[in-house]
Amino acid sequence: MQRHWIILGFLLVVGALSAGVWSYGYSQAVGQLAKRGEADLELASGRLSTQLQRFQETAVLLADHPALDHLDTPLGLEAAKSLLLGVADKTSALELMYADRTGTVLVSARGLAPPNLNARSYFRRAMQGALGSGHGIKDPLERRAYYYAAPDFSPDGRVRGALVIAVDIANIEWDWRGSKPAVFFTDTRGEVFISNRSEILFWRRGPGGAGLIPPNGGALPFQAQVLDPHEIWRLDWGPYLPDTALHLVQNLPVIGLRGEALIDVAPARQLAWLQTYAVAAICLAFGAMLFLATERRRTLAEANAVLESRVSERTRALSASNVQLRREVSERQEAEAALKKAQAELVQAGKLSALGQMSAGISHELNQPLMAIQQFADNGTAFLERGKAERAGENLGRISQMATRMARIIKNLRAFARNESEPMGRVDLVQVINTAVELTEPRLKADGVDLIWASPTQAVYAWGGEVRLVQVFVNLLNNAADAMAGADLREIEIKLTPGARLEVAVCDTGPGIEEPEKIFDPFYSTKAVGSSEGMGLGLSISYGLVQSFGGNIRGSNRARGAMFVVELDYYKEGTAV
Repeated sequence: MQRHWIILGFLLVVGALSAGVWSYGYSQAVGQLAKRGEADLELASGRLSTQLQRFQETAVLLADHPALDHLDTPLGLEAAKSLLLGVADKTSALELMYADRTGTVLVSARGLAPPNLNARSYFRRAMQGALGSGHGIKDPLERRAYYYAAPDFSPDGRVRGALVIAVDIANIEWDWRGSKPAVFFTDTRGEVFISNRSEILFWRRGPGGAGLIPPNGGALPFQAQVLDPHEIWRLDWGPYLPDTALHLVQNLPVIGLRGEALIDVAPARQLAWLQTYAVAAICLAFGAMLFLATERRRTLAEANAVLESRVSERTRALSASNVQLRREVSERQEAEAALKKAQAELVQAGKLSALGQMSAGISHELNQPLMAIQQFADNGTAFLERGKAERAGENLGRISQMATRMARIIKNLRAFARNESEPMGRVDLVQVINTAVELTEPRLKADGVDLIWASPTQAVYAWGGEVRLVQVFVNLLNNAADAMAGADLREIEIKLTPGARLEVAVCDTGPGIEEPEKIFDPFYSTKAVGSSEGMGLGLSISYGLVQSFGGNIRGSNRARGAMFVVELDYYKEGTAV
């Protein structure tokens, strides 16, 4: 009878210990989930703020545009509408409109603006001389929109109107809809206005400030629990939301919203249960051995001692193996992080190397328009002094053309030099090749290289990253130019061939490839040792970039010269990163 009580007491102790292990393990795992979730929520919030800031800057820069100064004439009105429509198309804005002090909309890009904005809070804010913002449903399309209203000041410093830009929220959500975790942004009324889970859009904060209620008012299963300092929600809101989730909050006062996230705690429960099972199994195994040892200690004392020694050794070996495994996992994670960082730095170094090779030609391309601008300005001044306003206007027009050309060159350089952090998506392959051609054109002209490229009139969309693809083709064009140094015939041909996959061939008339099987190896180069023209990383970087898009790059020899072919997948609607 006493033995039964001992067994029962032991089982109760094991149960209590297992419960404590589960509670502690669950709390620790939830804490780790909270840290990762806060990072994910901060990333989503920063991405949303950054995307909206682009439109804010557009509204501020466009508010005092000269094309908006002549809205009282049909010609001026048409010019303003053309300007707004062009900006709306390029920025994917839902609508751009300009209203006077009374709120009357004088011109809009797409003709979808309401007749008067005086009742809108963001417009009244702009009339006070500050940047106004707000959100709501855009009529008549009934689409969610975020608004920025930038004041337009007259020469005497008074506000004479406001430029309003309407941002299509659905377009912003497109890149991150359905991603993990579930993230949503609520306004001051507690209404879900933006989310990567469309099924909870326009849900409102429930009674007491916890949970959400659908627009139809029907309450769904919900229970809030506080696991200090975290809040756990138990809910049944659909297949794309977790049944039990960690609720995280981050205020975004700049855009007037509050970011919230629901992190599935199922992994935390699983980890806690695994720890509990392990502890319970160890305890029960130890108890069973202890019980057998007690029952047989008179007859099996020596065997029991040997068994306990083996168990102790096995436990130490298992602990040592666990420590070694954790150390190896930690070292592997550090190595992977260092590798990713090195790869990113290597890609950027490749860009800067290419820019260094092209710097002389680009400087010449910028210096020519500058000298032309100076000459046209001097001519314009002389024509004005002689009363020839029409000839002076022609010179001003040419100055504008030169400035546009310089701006395009600088824009391409800035885009090429920056670190691309945007996810992969739809890329106009024709525009990518045109950009690479424009960046390398000065260098090709200086080396006497003829470029054959028949640019298609229509866009061809591929799957990839725009800046990284530009770098690939810049590297190929520069390598082709390097290979033809000293050749009699210097000619590069680019051919775009749609097929099962998109293929872009870059052909040169150089000496060809000596060792095709090594051409994509890092630090492989046919240039002289110590050459300032590169370290043999250009093709290796290009190979890694194309592989990251799911594509392929190969090099081969032709009858005369070499040919590199880049294969890419077509962009398909609905593809997510």
